[in-house]
This record gives sequence, C-alpha cells and structure tokens, in this order.
Amino acid sequence: MQSKPITVKSISVERFYSAHVQQLRLSLIAGATGLQRKIREATVNRPGLALAGFFEYFAWARVQVIGNAETAYVKSLSSAERRKRIRAFLVHNIPCVILARNIRPTREALEEAESLRVPVFRSPLVTGRLINLATLLLDMDFAPRITEHGTMVDILGIGVLIKGESGIGKSECALSLVERGYSLVSDDITRIYVLDGRELMAASDQQTRHHMEVRGLGIINVAAVFGVGAVRAEKRVDLVVTLKDWDAASEVERVGLDQDYCRILGIKVPNVTIPVRHGRDIARLVEVAAMDQKLRGMGHNAAKEFNERLISMMRKDGP
Repeated sequence: MQSKPITVKSISVERFYSAHVQQLRLSLIAGATGLQRKIREATVNRPGLALAGFFEYFAWARVQVIGNAETAYVKSLSSAERRKRIRAFLVHNIPCVILARNIRPTREALEEAESLRVPVFRSPLVTGRLINLATLLLDMDFAPRITEHGTMVDILGIGVLIKGESGIGKSECALSLVERGYSLVSDDITRIYVLDGRELMAASDQQTRHHMEVRGLGIINVAAVFGVGAVRAEKRVDLVVTLKDWDAASEVERVGLDQDYCRILGIKVPNVTIPVRHGRDIARLVEVAAMDQKLRGMGHNAAKEFNERLISMMRKDGP
C-alpha cells in the first residue's frame, strides 16, 4: 500500500522556525506577527544588490541571509538613506531575514521589520555554514514525500525497506534483525522523501519512532529493550525486499541474473522478492540479500560471475 505523493510548494516561516530552531540556533528578534509568511523556494539568498537598490532578478521568495558584508554596507549609509534602503528591501514580500554571526541589526532595521511584519532572526553560525545548513534543511522541507506500508532497517549500512501484505511477518523479520545487531528505522509505516533529487531517505512517523508492534507482544520500545544503538532516525533506501506468500510467488527469479526494480517517487530501487513459508529463516534471507546488494554496489555480481564461469567451462569442453 502506498499513499499519494505529496509535493510541497511552500512552507510558512513559523514551520521553518519551529522545525529548525535548534539546528540553525535561531532567535526571533523582530516581526513575530509575520510568521505566517510563505517561503516559496528551497534555498537562500544574500541580498547585497537589493540593499544597494538593484532589484532586477531579486530572489524575493527565498529566505534572506545577511552577513558582515551587507551589514557593513548598510551601516556606512546615513540614517535616512539606511531606512529608505531597508524599507525598499523589506516591502518585496520576502519571507524572513536571518542575521548570521549574531549580528546586531540597526535600530532602523528593527523598526521597519516590526512595521512591515517581516520576521528577523539571529544565528551565531558563520555566514557560509548558515547558508549551507539552511539550504540543506529547506531541501528536505520541500522534498517530494510519500508514505509506504513497510518496515525499514539498516543492515551493514544498507537501508532495506521490507514490504508485503499485512500479517506476512515484516515486523517479526525486523525484530530478528535487530536481535542480530542491526538497526530499526521504522515499523509498518515509513515516511520517504527525495533528497537532492536523487536519493530516497526513509524515516519513521514522529509518533511511532523507536517503537514496533509485534503480534502477541503488542507495542515494544526497541531503544529501551535493545539499547539506543538498535534504532536510528533515518536511512537511505538502498534495497526493497518484498515478502510474498509461497503459493503466490510463482514467478520469483531463481538465478538472480535479471535484477528487478521498483520505483518510489520516480527513483529506481533494486527489489528482491522472497517467498515466505513455515520454517524459512526470513530474517537470514533478508540479511543475505542486503549483503549481496552491498557486494553489487562494489562491482561484484555473484549470478553474473557464476554464469560467465559456466560459459567459459562450456567453451573449453566444446568441440
């Protein structure tokens, strides 16, 4: 089961602030009444040219970051000119302003921001670090996302999404893998988003994080039972393992020459189908599938190498 993909076109400044206040070390110093303004682009802008009065190609829809250079220029102006330039900058419907290096804004800037309801934040981060981190966080905020009915585990650095019909044994399989020293990312409901347009990242729902439901046991806290090393917040999706009932898995690849794929949010991910029946150690099979995927990533394909060896032997034994 898969939900409909969600495309984010804008986020409020309030959502950005509440989600990243600790990572960006933000403090709100003006314009609190404007927190519902919208950020419409997943990056930031340094408004040096705008503060100088040049607004052609001004990226007004982005978070505006001000560093030492912009501050020094504004402070070099007279008080009247300073107010004029700042007001002309703020009236362009910008979402918010972040002052790097804990820069103290001028009195005119604070008054104009309050008057025009433009949120102004301060951060102790240096300008370059602030820009890089804010861009990364905005990229995640705007990333296309989807909810998958599946359990996500980290096996030797390979992120494995275990899918299958309800009751097939996804959670029991994940529990066995956690017992073997691997990490749980999410159980049953997995949130997936695209990072940087090329990687799928999986995380758990906020409410169910670090917990899993096991039939017969109920809800267990994985971190409390197995330790904090048994859980992780998110992981890249490297492999999808689909568990199928033995009788329904009639067309499963036997040799492994043909790699199967599935698409999640338009990105191809290797997919392995494992038939399930009583007595099979499914956790061990998933573990081996992850190890094999790791080898494939290093350029080793066991099925292909075996096939080439057979062909070589046949040529030697031929007429």
